[in-house]
Parts: sequence; structure tokens; C-alpha cells
Amino acid sequence: MLRFKEMIVSPWFNLLLRFVIGGVFVYAGFIKLMDPQSFAKVISRYDLIPEVLLAPVAVGLPLLELLAGLGLLFNIRGSLSVIFGILVLFVFVLWYGILNDLSIDCGCFSPEEIADYKSLKRALYRDLLMIGGALFIFLQRYVQSDRNLSPRSWLINLL
Repeated sequence: MLRFKEMIVSPWFNLLLRFVIGGVFVYAGFIKLMDPQSFAKVISRYDLIPEVLLAPVAVGLPLLELLAGLGLLFNIRGSLSVIFGILVLFVFVLWYGILNDLSIDCGCFSPEEIADYKSLKRALYRDLLMIGGALFIFLQRYVQSDRNLSPRSWLINLL
């Protein structure tokens, strides 16, 4: 039986994390692309995006989520960094909604799935958990890379 440390550094654990996080992003992006008008309504309730940009954001963000999720599933360079950046953005938006006591859908999946105030807090915790998973993948890549690389080369290999 594998010890916990061996399981954590195993490529199978990395693959599992990539598939979970990438799968969430593929699913979320696909669901939102199926009904961009509903997603535009949800993001308009945050009152952070000008009206003229709602349509491009309502299509562009889910498309970026979908492509980044697919990239992570297939281990394409840069996809983890994009997902990490999107997650950080989502955390700030959700935190803004919580601080302003917005009683709205988080906009994570579809409006019918999660429709109560607590969805913002649950979504925030879920996104923080995925950030932890992404950081773990970054750390695992560092540990598995050659530590004798220059800082610039190490950063390129990490991303």
C-alpha cells in the first residue's frame, strides 16, 4: 500500500487533480456557452462590467474557461496558469459579492443549479480549494523539474 507522501508525488495524483479541475472548467464553460444570455444577466447583477461589454464577456469568459479546461486535461503548457488566473479573478469577484451582501447567483454554472445567497460563499470556498489544487500542481512540477535550472528557465518550465 502506498504511503501518503508517495501518493502525493505520484503522477496519478497529478493526473487526478488535472482532470478534476479541468473537468470543472470544461463543464462550467460549456454550460454557460449554451445560454450566454442567462450568464450575461447573472454577471450584470454584480454591476462590475459596463453594459456594452456584457455580451463579449458572457461569451468570451466561458470560452476561455472551456479552452483552458481542455488544455489542462491534455496538459497543454500555459493552461494551468490561465486557470489559476481565472480562479483568482473569480475569488475577487465572489469576495466583492459577499462584502456587498449581494443576494445573487454566483454565476459559476447555471442559474438553476445554485440560487441562494450562500452560493457565493460555497463558490468562494470551492474556488479557493481549486486554487490550492493548482498551486499543488505548480509545486509538483517544481519538485519534479531539475533544480539546477536558472530562475528564468525554472519559471518557463513551471508554466
